[in-house]
Amino acid sequence: MCADHGETDPGRRAEDRACRYLRRHGYRIVQRNWRCRLGELDIIARDGDVLAVVEVKLRRSGAFGGPEGALSPMQCRRIRAATGVFLAATACDLPVRFDLVAIDGVEVRLHRDAFRADGCSRGF
Repeated sequence: MCADHGETDPGRRAEDRACRYLRRHGYRIVQRNWRCRLGELDIIARDGDVLAVVEVKLRRSGAFGGPEGALSPMQCRRIRAATGVFLAATACDLPVRFDLVAIDGVEVRLHRDAFRADGCSRGF
């Protein structure tokens, strides 16, 4: 599920890279690009006893806040709503955490608990 597909899509390559990074840090990938009518979840993974919903942001430079600055409050709401649909559809009862993988050129940064279910606290 985390193989490099050789595709030219930068978003797909960034998600492949994020997936490999997460696996090296102990995450177990459950699903990628899960879609519902409310939106898409980039990566859904297990981190121990927690279900981590991981948003991946790629920016080629640090201008305009870099990849961390690309996570908007509206996107946080969309991710939370889609996560609710995922949890209901799968009857998953694990605690949920929202993480962000920020890719900026060659650097990959993992922000655990990037935002909470009740808001978009972006203290990067």
